[in-house]
Amino acid sequence: MSTKQKTLLVQGYEVVIGFETHAQLSTQSKIFSRAPIAFGAEPNTQACAVDLALPGTLPVMNKGAVARAIEFGLAVGSHIAEESIFARKNYFYPDLPKGYQISQFEIPVVQGGEVSFFVGDEKKTVRLVRAHLEEDAGKSLHEDFIGQSGIDLNRAGTPLLEIVTEPDIRSSEEAVAYAKELHKIVTWIGICDGNMQEGSFRCDANVSVRKPGAPLGTRREIKNLNSFKFMQQAIDFEVRWQIEQIEDGFEIQQATVLFDPDTGETRAMRTKEDAADYRYFPDPDLPPLVIGRDWVARVQAEMTELPRVMAARFVADYGLPEYDATTLTQSKAMAAYFEAAAKACGQAGGHDWPHCRQHHQQQRSQASL
Repeated sequence: MSTKQKTLLVQGYEVVIGFETHAQLSTQSKIFSRAPIAFGAEPNTQACAVDLALPGTLPVMNKGAVARAIEFGLAVGSHIAEESIFARKNYFYPDLPKGYQISQFEIPVVQGGEVSFFVGDEKKTVRLVRAHLEEDAGKSLHEDFIGQSGIDLNRAGTPLLEIVTEPDIRSSEEAVAYAKELHKIVTWIGICDGNMQEGSFRCDANVSVRKPGAPLGTRREIKNLNSFKFMQQAIDFEVRWQIEQIEDGFEIQQATVLFDPDTGETRAMRTKEDAADYRYFPDPDLPPLVIGRDWVARVQAEMTELPRVMAARFVADYGLPEYDATTLTQSKAMAAYFEAAAKACGQAGGHDWPHCRQHHQQQRSQASL
């Protein structure tokens, strides 16, 4: 973050937030098999032998998932690794039939990058650590069963891009603004449908607090935030809870927590694991993923105009302030409507837009008298 950015304090504490976002990629089939992907299908009707790692099966990389990862990396100014490695992340959970998840650890496909956005009229930038490809697990079902749980493996093997930030976010407002901007990017370029209710865009917020200038505090991860409203409520509660714990003389324990929208509170689900607990090792069934410069160039040539590029063009062509240009590029439909209106109002190049805007503002002022 910029050294000029002012420190936001809550009861004398600085809030530190990092994000991990799982964006479900918009492929027609799963990341390592030809099994289909369709939300709402009957349980356990879309998981094939490869998804379950039954004996004798081998995973095969979905080229479309890789292309979408490349497209995201280009959209946020990342480095696209010419060679990346898939690893097995080992843990036991009922909805993980393999006993491991195929992910990327040491060498992800997308490295670095940044996402810029506005909070009010102040521009912020969050640095990205990485974005890596991985498969989703299944889903445990609890609500429709009495005294037991069901397992739906339809999601097993669904392609995900996990996008990880540096701990650059300093408030719940910044967190929501970042998440909305990231949501805009992945839906704008078409790599994810962004449906949070269906789990296509899931955010985990790592939250900690510290006194200004002190080392980073112990983080607690709020899992599976599926709305921007709940995201802000969950972070605000977690911040207050951590401060109260510290002020009462308790230490914060690293944990994974869930947000209950009915109570407005977070609750611990399990202690938080570290990377070493997952016993990562290279997947022996998958060779290194090699991405040539020609492939990257083809993806780039086919990409739509990015919102930040379009916003910069609006500033140059129409004389708009950066904030206004960014607001107008929140969606493709809004941007297209503005550009059509600007060209209809002024010359073909749109350079008379400032005069047109001033005239429109005058008309509005007179109408309100």
